[in-house]
Amino acid sequence: MTGYTKLCATLSRWSLRAAVLGLVVLVVCVQWQVVGRYLMNDSPTWTEPFALLLVLYITGLAVAVGVRDAGHLGMESLVVLLPKGAQRVAEALIHVCVLVFAVLMTMAGWEWLTLKWDEPKPMLGVPEGLDYLPLVISGALIVLFCIEHLIALRRDQTIEEAGV
Repeated sequence: MTGYTKLCATLSRWSLRAAVLGLVVLVVCVQWQVVGRYLMNDSPTWTEPFALLLVLYITGLAVAVGVRDAGHLGMESLVVLLPKGAQRVAEALIHVCVLVFAVLMTMAGWEWLTLKWDEPKPMLGVPEGLDYLPLVISGALIVLFCIEHLIALRRDQTIEEAGV
């Protein structure tokens, strides 16, 4: 395992852990909303926007991990019908396309983050730009993971899932 692969595995593992922790916090947040609404007849106003913000972070991190662990949607049934050399070219093309998308996603996310940073988020009091930070984080992670896949493909290696 190379140093770059170890770095990517560590980033993937910590991203997955953060997503799981975010999911636990999301469940607690939603439960707090339900208890406040139906048992205390006093809905906390911060729970819904906080839950929506958590969903953005959970999704962004989970998508990045899915790209590294090759858990994203694919049309492998068509690729496996190709000759071995063409399969490698198709896989490389797929990783390059995802890489380009991730670079564009990161750049657009950064632009929106900086544009919205000075606007306060109603009921939470945090910058509105925090909604776009997951695009930047997950986009950067996807770029790193696609590069890792391209290197592994070049070396004819496979990437093992990082696990939790």
